[in-house]
Amino acid sequence: MNIIIVSLLTLFGLYLRLIGINKPQGLWNDEYISWFVASHSFSNGFMREILAQCHMPLYYLYLKCCMFFGGDSDLFLRLTSVIPGVLSIIAMYFVGLQNNKKTGVVCALFTAVSSFLIYYSQEVRLYSLLFLFSALSLLYMLKFIKHKSKTNLGGLIIFDFLIIFTHTIGFVFVFFQLVGLTVLLFKDFKKQLLYIWVGIIILGSLCVPQIVKILTTQSFSQWWGHFTLSKIGFLFTDYFSPVLTNLVNAPDKLLYVKSASFVFFTFIPALLAIVFICRAIYKNKENTVLFAIFAGVILVLSGAAVLGKLVFITKYSIEIYPILLYLAAFGVCSFKYKKTACAFAAVFVAVNLTYLFISPVSAPKIPRLQGHKIVADLLNRANPKDGDYIVLEYYPQTRFEKYFDFSKYTVHAIDKGSFPMFLTKDVDYNEVLNNGKEKYRDVFAEKVPAHIDAMMIELILKKIKPGQNVFVVMSDSVAIYSPVDINRIVNDDYLYNKTPIMYMIFSYIKNKVFIDLSKSLTVTRYEKMGDWSIVRFTKLNN
Repeated sequence: MNIIIVSLLTLFGLYLRLIGINKPQGLWNDEYISWFVASHSFSNGFMREILAQCHMPLYYLYLKCCMFFGGDSDLFLRLTSVIPGVLSIIAMYFVGLQNNKKTGVVCALFTAVSSFLIYYSQEVRLYSLLFLFSALSLLYMLKFIKHKSKTNLGGLIIFDFLIIFTHTIGFVFVFFQLVGLTVLLFKDFKKQLLYIWVGIIILGSLCVPQIVKILTTQSFSQWWGHFTLSKIGFLFTDYFSPVLTNLVNAPDKLLYVKSASFVFFTFIPALLAIVFICRAIYKNKENTVLFAIFAGVILVLSGAAVLGKLVFITKYSIEIYPILLYLAAFGVCSFKYKKTACAFAAVFVAVNLTYLFISPVSAPKIPRLQGHKIVADLLNRANPKDGDYIVLEYYPQTRFEKYFDFSKYTVHAIDKGSFPMFLTKDVDYNEVLNNGKEKYRDVFAEKVPAHIDAMMIELILKKIKPGQNVFVVMSDSVAIYSPVDINRIVNDDYLYNKTPIMYMIFSYIKNKVFIDLSKSLTVTRYEKMGDWSIVRFTKLNN
């Protein structure tokens, strides 16, 4: 009977993960990077591109293998995340089965309807695969606690290694998991625990050069968020409610929308899950250790976020999600009366599914407003001519070449890697990385000459001929401040320290480029779509 139930849940989970799978906006930045890295051949830049990213190579190898057999259409790329997403439902059934059959079914049910997992089962990123590895790691941990067999020992070591080889900060989870296992078993199984530690260290040491390279690579990619305690609250609402908030960067307040429906769909299922988890911890000593693993990982990630080393985003802690799902399922099944358990589980699932089907912004329907195909559509509709100029702000040209051929145009990119040369003459990349807010404050306040003015003259205005166009592509999700806003922020110490510098930099660039080009050229077209805008400037006379 359980096989039939789990099979139906798996099919239902597959159905939920296929709703709206073909996103017309194309791949957005993180997804585009996945495709871009995997599209390189082993002999021509594959490892170079991996070293330039912030994650380990295994997912890119997985995606590259899939692309070898199925091509690189956006739809197929998304389906490569659906596969581990569906397998995770089965894996979580076996995780729950370590307690009893009911817990196994509830684990599979909660996994199948998880909006967070549905979203990442449609995302061309590592998180769906990483969840699967984490679920299997938890499975073998629980199995090893019960039966100290070599098979369970080997399974735990293998899947912990796969986690480390997939996620740069996966070692944080593996460390706390092994600490928890040691606490549970140290008294009677010192030898087996030593094998686990030695096995993980030996296999993990293969990743050390890659981890060191990634962690020491200087990048501006984390300059767009700050840590607040509300983000830990959003972790629970993302994991257990159908309202996904901290996918990229969450608001500072938990109650950022004041409406009854928002409160109901966001907090009711999250609070129910917390109740379930608390019951699981109360009922079982092993569950207390599992929760301690979760707490240890969150403490480390929170500390890193406070120190500015990473942005606290829910997906970065996805390794601990199987633990929370297992504890929630365990808690549901711990109620003495079956009707009580069924009622709580039914409410939890009903709230999640109701939002999932009726909301236009539920997990499978969330549009990819930063999708790079939008830029190609905007450019094609703007009708560029051979020899026209294109100015790309925030992303380089390579971020759009899957959808648009730039070979006929003169392209200038003011992106995350090149912007220092446009803002000042004497501040380089490393200076900005280490002390950017101090270095650029006078630039934002326009107390020093704007170097970008001279750059626009030299690169475009001196060369453009009558009848030619300049197309400026702007990322509105980053360039969010007007000149008035920038002036207000710069003159307020509290606001300036709080505001992510990437927003300041690209808002300033957006404003200055528009002003500079408007002095000599005429705006002949403006269009906005998703999180992108395009302005066409035309030189009408000599």
